[in-house]
Amino acid sequence: MKIAVVGATGLVGGVMLKVLEERGFANEEIIPAASSKSVGKQIAFAQRTLTVVSVEDAIAQHPQYAIFSAGADASRLYAPQFAAVGTVVIDNSSAWRKDPNIPLVVPEINFDVITPNDHIIANPNCSTIQMVLAVSQLHKHYHIKRLVISTYQSITGTGIKAIRQLEQEEATGNCDNKAYPYPIHRNLFPHGGDFLADGYTTEEQKLVDETRKILRDKSIAVSATVARVPVVGGHSESVNIEFHEEFNLQDARDIIAKTEGIVLYDDPSKLQYPMPITAEGRDEVFVGRVRRDPSQARTLNLWVVADNLRKGAATNAVQILERLVK
Repeated sequence: MKIAVVGATGLVGGVMLKVLEERGFANEEIIPAASSKSVGKQIAFAQRTLTVVSVEDAIAQHPQYAIFSAGADASRLYAPQFAAVGTVVIDNSSAWRKDPNIPLVVPEINFDVITPNDHIIANPNCSTIQMVLAVSQLHKHYHIKRLVISTYQSITGTGIKAIRQLEQEEATGNCDNKAYPYPIHRNLFPHGGDFLADGYTTEEQKLVDETRKILRDKSIAVSATVARVPVVGGHSESVNIEFHEEFNLQDARDIIAKTEGIVLYDDPSKLQYPMPITAEGRDEVFVGRVRRDPSQARTLNLWVVADNLRKGAATNAVQILERLVK
């Protein structure tokens, strides 16, 4: 089996290769592809060395599958070209997520939306993936009316340039080549993505649109605020959920604990709650601080944490691939 990894030299692309090796694809033919400036670069994979090729060369090899993490513009250009030669593309960018004809998939929730005719499959935004997985089974039982989400997003979601800015600021107090206009070290700012006309950002709007599409319920009201924090381990989210039906708190905890891909990590007596350091390097989504909202009927509070480079991106894409292969 041939599997192309487009954007293989990027931060998420590197994690995709790692996850492929970990999850049973070490012996497959892996084709790392990237922009022209990276062609010829050597990449270690499963005790062998791979040579990066151009995206055009990867298309010419007719791989059965291609996993993309190369940005929306590259995905719009190249994903249809892969599809035209019979390749099934799993795309991590924002290019296809809102397209009504392209499935947007968290495999534990809605893998069934993929049909044999789908040659492009969209991977959701990292902050959306962990949140919808945490609430998906609760929605089946109690039907979500409204979500209020505040995210505390790792700077790794922006890429290697942001990591280098943080490291340089920590070491010297300054950075010459910034990913953000403000300092990251000892700071946070309520801004992720580009600002829209209504004052919200693209990162916040993704939580609205993608949640409704994945849970297959356009009636869910969603209000989101995104913040970037000086963290590298993963994204954290405070989620306030109002349901249409009343719930029993212990039943809700049991439902969360039994959700595939979720770890309920919640014991206040032992100060056990999820943190980015808990989730870093893990594929699961961690949920804690589960408590009823006393200010509003039928409302629950959760704290949700996941490694945004793994379950928020690479692992989710590879899990889609695993199910397609099976």
